[in-house]
Amino acid sequence: MSTFNPYLNFAGNTEEAFNFYKSIFGGEFAAVMRFGDGPGCDEMPIAEADKNKIMHIALPIGNGNMLMATDTLESLGQALNAGNNFYICISPDTRDEADRLFSALAEGGKVEMPLQDVFWGDYFGCAADKFGVQWMINYEQKKEAN
Repeated sequence: MSTFNPYLNFAGNTEEAFNFYKSIFGGEFAAVMRFGDGPGCDEMPIAEADKNKIMHIALPIGNGNMLMATDTLESLGQALNAGNNFYICISPDTRDEADRLFSALAEGGKVEMPLQDVFWGDYFGCAADKFGVQWMINYEQKKEAN
């Protein structure tokens, strides 16, 4: 069964927001990645002031659920608008299921990033469906190997 996790976008204050959520939900961050630490960062037009911003953060919130987020960066041409400040992230059990879900959700919508193998080792893509709801599909390739 796939898991569903909210993925939030913030206008540069992800770290502050997640420290707040951590104070409420408890636990420890499962991941913290900064833009300046990402591969190819030096080739990207990221402003120096944005390199310490959060590229990805994850906070377990019980029962296998994860609250995740990123900062939107103007230096990368991103803008935070009402309606694009969240995604629903689905983590399917198989690569085939990832392909099926992505294809169905993207039909009649808009693909932001096609499904592909990504630098963190997963199979990932994102798209808005025909109703404007934003979806991320993130298949952890190690799942199927078990």
